[in-house]
Amino acid sequence: MSDQPAAPSFDPSAAHQQKPKLRKIRGFPLPVRGPEGKPVMMLGLADAQQISDKIVATQPATQALLPLMDGSRSIDDLVSEVGRGLTREFLEPFVAQLDQAGLIEGPTFVGMFEDMKVRFDESDTLPPGVTAQVADQLVMAKHGQDATDEQKAEHGPDELRTMLDAWIDAALKDAEDPAFDTLPAAVVAPHVDYPRGWVNYANIYGRLRVVDRPDRIVILGTNHFGSATGVCGCDKGYESPLGVSPLDRELLDSVKAKLGVADSAKLLEHRYDHEREHSIELHIPWIQHCIGAREDGTHVPVFAALIHDPTVNEGESYDGNGLALDPFVEALRGALDEAGGTTLVISSADLSHVGPAFGDQVALAGDDEAVKSERERVTSHDREMLKLIAQNQPDDLIASMTWQQNPTRWCSIGNIVATMRIVEPESIRQIGYAAAVDERGSAMVSHAAMAMS
Repeated sequence: MSDQPAAPSFDPSAAHQQKPKLRKIRGFPLPVRGPEGKPVMMLGLADAQQISDKIVATQPATQALLPLMDGSRSIDDLVSEVGRGLTREFLEPFVAQLDQAGLIEGPTFVGMFEDMKVRFDESDTLPPGVTAQVADQLVMAKHGQDATDEQKAEHGPDELRTMLDAWIDAALKDAEDPAFDTLPAAVVAPHVDYPRGWVNYANIYGRLRVVDRPDRIVILGTNHFGSATGVCGCDKGYESPLGVSPLDRELLDSVKAKLGVADSAKLLEHRYDHEREHSIELHIPWIQHCIGAREDGTHVPVFAALIHDPTVNEGESYDGNGLALDPFVEALRGALDEAGGTTLVISSADLSHVGPAFGDQVALAGDDEAVKSERERVTSHDREMLKLIAQNQPDDLIASMTWQQNPTRWCSIGNIVATMRIVEPESIRQIGYAAAVDERGSAMVSHAAMAMS
């Protein structure tokens, strides 16, 4: 008897299946074994917002169908409009699969989302996601793929600390200034995955190991997957394999008081966007390891927010219903002034995103002249924009990116500008810059390390 779960059935009486509306999804190559054991490349579909962890495998040709699933077309409309051999016999079970995985709007997704929100609100801290996976992988690399949960819990923290130290040693071994003289007002560091971004994580956090510990930390990130159309705050602390960084409740309460009731509600309305947002979490182990615990053994409290792109609607939220950039900056700056003590603001920022994975035509690996020219175009643009940051010109950065329509897809203009406006630095120094290209040349992501005083 097979223990495979039964395939979902199409429900002709369900309106959301009759006119399917696809949610935000991401597609990726998914190798599977065919009927004769030979590898076959399928198209994997997953939830871009990471509310569902289920994946649907389908034929690559389905890409032509997906943009049409906007809730306005019936099954028959889709079959007629796509053509190319598409039939109801294929489409109905495909829609049922998407529904079961929570990838189309409907009761299944609503149930998943409500369950996620309940779990989110049950805890004072967000559990580790990607950082726990990193620690687990390090343990498996040392103790074998069959490492137990107990081994992962026991050895994961030390393996993670060892890796961070090795990266710091490598990044700073030839540096003329391997430490900050004093605590900066703010820093810029990446949020790309550790293997591609370690050098600039280490450039910043390695230099923070000897400075005075701040009284609080503010992390401003990028909202990659969420629903918020403006600034999105979080009312939780953050956990990593190295411990818990509690929420700075006093700072959050002060920010809310300055925003007022209506804007405070906007700030936290989509707090669930933080559930699986890596641009905040990836900094937590570095903070805990390099800044260290306080005398009572607890970590420095943290307040985090995700900042939208101010080039899209002049700093207002994308739809006019979310929290705009200016009132948030004013409220946070005022709250920090009243709080006193020392604060470290972290701008969690990646820069350019280019290559076929982002819709460009030119692959970026190799030494072909066209490829080298494209890489130089990207790095040259990065240099120009980073110069505006180093010159402390946030308004010019927004104006330039708006006029050029952000040609290399910087994803963190919002949190960089917010950081500059909040701390109002006297000087900004670029410490590092790097651009990582995957082996196939399908994606290039750049990032920088900067300090503001």
